[in-house]
Amino acid sequence: MKRLLIVVDYQNDFVDGALGFPGAEKLDQPIAEKISEYRTAGDIIAFTFDTHHKDYLETQEGKNLPIVHCVEGTRGHDLYGETALMLHDSDEVYYKPTFGSSDLFERLTKAQNVSEALNKRPFESIELVGLVSNMCVLANAVIARTACPDVPIIVDAHCTAGPDPAMTERAFDIMEGLQINVVNRA
Repeated sequence: MKRLLIVVDYQNDFVDGALGFPGAEKLDQPIAEKISEYRTAGDIIAFTFDTHHKDYLETQEGKNLPIVHCVEGTRGHDLYGETALMLHDSDEVYYKPTFGSSDLFERLTKAQNVSEALNKRPFESIELVGLVSNMCVLANAVIARTACPDVPIIVDAHCTAGPDPAMTERAFDIMEGLQINVVNRA
């Protein structure tokens, strides 16, 4: 049975761009190493991309929008650093306009339904890493927990961060309360 690694939004705009924060760049090497570990083991690797379109943003001019970020076709939308080099054509990619990926939820739900018919789990485990801990990582961890209730869900705190360390710790607390195993927590 294969494991699933989900790399959440490790994009330039969240590391050193519009919504970047000090320390986000330090996750690059550990995330790249984790991807390499999963790839060597023959496991499944998925990436989520926070994705906004320039034409949508232009129609919202003058409205109370968040900081423009992760616009498709810009450097900010691309994966950051060594992690970017780890993306292969065989990897699953999910583009999402908000915190959680509905396409990822659909994929996990289908895998769960097929596995239930075969009386087994769809994955040995589902592990999440990336940015931002209290938003997109949390949302996609909840999606994984909801879609695959009997699969161990793991978040590696060494490979996950947010701009506010206190919010990151609260997000880890919430995830643990949802029976998500937060590993490597300081």
